[in-house]
Amino acid sequence: MNIQKCGIIGCGGVGATTAYTLVESGLFNEMVLIDIDKRKAEGEALDIGHGIPFTVPSDIYAGDYSDLKDAYLVVVTAGANQMPGETRLDISAKNAKVFRQIIPEIVKYNSECILLIVTNPVDVLTSLALKLSGFPAGRVIGSGTVLDTARLKYLLGKKFNLDYRNIHAWMIGEHGDSELAAWSSATVAGLPVDEYCRQHGRTRDSLQLNEIYEEVRDSAYEIIDRKGSTFYAVAMAVKRIAQALVRDEHSILTVSSLAQGHYGINHVCIGLPTVLGVNGAEDIIEIPLNAQEKEKLKESAAALSKIYHEVQDI
Repeated sequence: MNIQKCGIIGCGGVGATTAYTLVESGLFNEMVLIDIDKRKAEGEALDIGHGIPFTVPSDIYAGDYSDLKDAYLVVVTAGANQMPGETRLDISAKNAKVFRQIIPEIVKYNSECILLIVTNPVDVLTSLALKLSGFPAGRVIGSGTVLDTARLKYLLGKKFNLDYRNIHAWMIGEHGDSELAAWSSATVAGLPVDEYCRQHGRTRDSLQLNEIYEEVRDSAYEIIDRKGSTFYAVAMAVKRIAQALVRDEHSILTVSSLAQGHYGINHVCIGLPTVLGVNGAEDIIEIPLNAQEKEKLKESAAALSKIYHEVQDI
């Protein structure tokens, strides 16, 4: 494997922005773009490539699945967007059909790479990609709630008027409507939220934590309503995941990976704090949750499992 080679499947808004962000990062010296519309992939590669003299030298080009043969990381962003009135099952079924074509083609030429799934609904499609690829569980991960967690830290930073890097809080579960904020594990400057509030003469109620959670959960809807789609922040989330993998950081990010008894959840990919290194997802960390949070997490997993099995039957 060439650890400095990345493939991106799908050159829509998310795929193209991800390619640009990864080229800017300098993590890879070779990148291949693949899209059902080859001319679109060629155009994106040319456009990004013309800016490479301003950044770290690398090679970006449009190619075919055979060009993935030695890629360390393959990022899948291809698929349809959810349309107004569509359910999660509707979009899951459409994109599952796309994945049944894409994943076998990747595996045909490269059975040693790490698959990073970004297409929504990301948890369901990560589970499907794991089955279709036959890869070990650690080498198939989804972008999960990495972006949701960043949104939560961003909003909490504004609320506390603090650098978000001093806030540790997680969004976990489905990347979608059933996700939850793990408030019982959240800390500010190393202190539990309630203790930080006490020291600064504030109350937990004054933080309006539920409103913050709802703003995080509904962020994508708000952005889509204003500009039609989201792609900048998710591309930056993909860069952060890729960085943890390539640099063997053993960083903990809430990617979607296979739960194997964690919190009593099995056989479904779901966003949980996960140790990422050069071999992929190495371990899932069971952060402390209160009884209500555990129940909500199980409900989130059950919702994902139901959709996944329905997609399997279609």
